[in-house]
Amino acid sequence: MERRTIGAATLEVGAVGLGCMPMSWAYTGSRQRGEESLRTVHAALDLGTTLLDTADMYGPFTNELLVGRALRERRAEAFVSTKVGLLVGEQHLVANGRPGYVRRACDASLRRLQTDVIDLYQLHRADPEVPVEETWGAMADLVAAGKVRSLGLCAVGARSARRPGARPHDGRSPAGRPHDGRPHDGRPYDGRLHDGTIRQLERLQQVFPVSAVEAELSVWSTEALDALLPWCAARGVGFLAAMPLGNGFLTGTLTPGGGFEPDDVRARHPRFTAEMMAANQPIVAGLRRVARRHGDGVTPAQVALAWVLSRGRQVVPVPGAKRARWAAENAGAAGLRLTAEDLAEVAGLPGAQGSWD
Repeated sequence: MERRTIGAATLEVGAVGLGCMPMSWAYTGSRQRGEESLRTVHAALDLGTTLLDTADMYGPFTNELLVGRALRERRAEAFVSTKVGLLVGEQHLVANGRPGYVRRACDASLRRLQTDVIDLYQLHRADPEVPVEETWGAMADLVAAGKVRSLGLCAVGARSARRPGARPHDGRSPAGRPHDGRPHDGRPYDGRLHDGTIRQLERLQQVFPVSAVEAELSVWSTEALDALLPWCAARGVGFLAAMPLGNGFLTGTLTPGGGFEPDDVRARHPRFTAEMMAANQPIVAGLRRVARRHGDGVTPAQVALAWVLSRGRQVVPVPGAKRARWAAENAGAAGLRLTAEDLAEVAGLPGAQGSWD
C-alpha cells in the first residue's frame, strides 16, 4: 500500500487506516464479535493498513484490549493511535484533562495495548475546566518519558455550525477562483465549524508540536476543507479523516427504513431516518456511477475513500470496519486513482439532506 507521512516528524503509515471503534462500541452490539474483529485487524495489517485508531473510552477499555491482542504478535507492523480525555458516564461523556489523570490514563492504555510506546496520543476532547495548555503539557511530558512518540488533537464532535445541504467541493476558492488544489464548493465562505479548533491548535503549538488532527471528512461532510485542512497542510500537520464513509451510508449497503438496533448511534441520528436516507440516495448513486467506470470490482465505498485520499498527501482516511472483507475493500481504495471526470462528477453530486444535530 502507498505510504503517507503524519506530521513534521514524518511518521509513516499506510494511506488508508483502520478505525477500530465499531468493533467494540457505538454500532450494532449484536454484530460485535471479538475473534472476528481480531481477524479484521490482522487482515488490515496484511494489506499494509498500518494505522490502528482506537481510544480508551471505546467500550470503554475493551477496544484497546482487543487491539492489544493483535499488537502482542505484530507490534512492529502497526502504527498505534489512541486517545485520552473522555470518560463514559450514564448516557453522557465527561471530559477530564487534569495532568495527573492524563499520566494515569496513558499507563493504563499502554497496559491494555500490550506495548511500551504509543505512536500517536490524541487529546479526545479539551476539558473546559482545565487550561488546554496544562493537559497538552502533561501529554508532552509523556513524549519526553518515551511512552508516546507524537501528539494529536481529535476534532470530531462539533457540528453546530454545519451548513445544511453543503455540497462536495469542486476545486474552487470561496470567491469562486481556482486555487492550490484544496477544494471548495463555491458557496459563501463559512469556516465557523472549525474556528474554535484552529484557535485551540494555535495554543497547543506554543507548548508542543501537533503531529496530527483527526476530524470528519467525507463526500457528504466537507467542512474541514474550508479552513482546518489548509491549516494542517500549511504546517506539515497530518490529517486523519474520520467517518470517511459517512457512518456507513456512503458504502451503499444500508437500506432506507431497514432500521438500527437501539444501541447503534445511527438509530438516533437525524440523517439516518428512513426519510433522510431515501432523500440522500442520489449521492450513493453518483458514487456507483463513478465506480462502474473503474470496473466491476470497484465499489462506492472505494470511490468515497479515493475522493478523501485525493484531498492532499497529508490526508489519511480512517474508515471503521469490524469485518475482514470490509477492511480489505477499504484498503483497495488506496490503489484507485480518480480522474478529472470522476472528481467533477463527485463535485456535482447534490448536497446531503438532513441535520447532523
